[in-house]
Amino acid sequence: MKQEALKAAKEAYKIEAECLATMLDYFDDEAFSKAVELLAGAERIGAAGSGHSGIICQHFCHLMCCIERPARFISPAEAIHGATGYLQEGDVMVFASRGGKTKELLPIVDICKAKGVKIITVTENMESPLAEQAEVALKQYVNRETDKYNAQGTTSTTALCMIFHALQTALIEETDYKNEQFALIHPGGAVGERLNKKN
Repeated sequence: MKQEALKAAKEAYKIEAECLATMLDYFDDEAFSKAVELLAGAERIGAAGSGHSGIICQHFCHLMCCIERPARFISPAEAIHGATGYLQEGDVMVFASRGGKTKELLPIVDICKAKGVKIITVTENMESPLAEQAEVALKQYVNRETDKYNAQGTTSTTALCMIFHALQTALIEETDYKNEQFALIHPGGAVGERLNKKN
């Protein structure tokens, strides 16, 4: 292995750790609280993003299902071909776009507005179209990506994950979600064995 490669790998830990440590400086109590209230009150939750953001949105939807908040990732490609039929008035749609201008997401915003679906946007650009049309915009801080070209979706996906993890953590408290509920829907694997172990 090249020494440059090993050095870059270790530096990646430092870059992402710095990002996470700084994110709290951009934490908006009021906006975050409103986002939690919207998610807690929604019958259904949708989420959409493109590329790496879309992959993390899939993770977010699974996190929501794990605390029994029905959620579905809506592919930007499928959204404008009927998939937004999943969303009904009063539901919540979460958009993830670092730049806040992802063209594939903008038509979905129009559909949400017409259907009375509330919008939460996670973005670095708080003056972007996706942020401005949202009921709530959550700031995504990114210092830099880990690769030397500052181009790959690495630190930015970690930052997005952190915001989604914080939302789930807060929702567990907000909805008084019980571990016994999770045990019922998660009987599989080592986690399931631990949750359902009879004393």
